[in-house]
Amino acid sequence: MRTRELRFGLYADEQGLAWVRGLVGEAVARRGARITGETLSTDDRPDGGPAAAELYDFLAEQWAVEHPGESSGARRPVELRVRLACSLRTWRTVRKAVIGAMCPAGAAPHVCRVPWMVG
Repeated sequence: MRTRELRFGLYADEQGLAWVRGLVGEAVARRGARITGETLSTDDRPDGGPAAAELYDFLAEQWAVEHPGESSGARRPVELRVRLACSLRTWRTVRKAVIGAMCPAGAAPHVCRVPWMVG
């Protein structure tokens, strides 16, 4: 097994972040993978790349469109990286399960609980 990474750009407060972490934890546990670490970035990335606020600022706009008149509260753009020990096949299955749980598929218009982007 190799270490692989899930990366999500989120526009979340602490509750939203806990919800996404829970989705990841559940998907990982169901597939026999193991979380080996996590990084939450809001500022400049360690590799010198742009800050999460720059990369995911459009998610704040998505929130405003989907939740007109609602305060964004403590939400902010963040990047959540979760490292997993698993096979490539398991990584793909976990990734698909988390994405499906964050934004269930369907033809009807819907609002994301936590605006997100997968990396």
